Amino acid sequence: MAKKSAVNRNEAVKALVKQLAAKRADLKKQANDESLPLEERFEARLKLAKLPRSSSATRIRNRCEVTGRPRAYYRKLKMSRIALRELGSAGQIPGLVKSSW
Repeated sequence: MAKKSAVNRNEAVKALVKQLAAKRADLKKQANDESLPLEERFEARLKLAKLPRSSSATRIRNRCEVTGRPRAYYRKLKMSRIALRELGSAGQIPGLVKSSW
């Protein structure tokens, strides 16, 4: 079996989060509903704990769409500072002017 790269692993986590999002939300709603009996809320917590850890949205890592780099990520642009600088210097990002002094 081939070893997965971090980018591929992150894509698999995104797919799993999307697949189980509704189930997680329903179980969380049940677990936090004060009108339900304590036993039902506890049962919902147990079911939530049995779901794969990677199905939690907090496990998704923000990565650059261009390079896959996880650090120095600009959320608005969905890219890293390095990719932004390279594309800006090449004039491929409208309105971005490279500063030098």
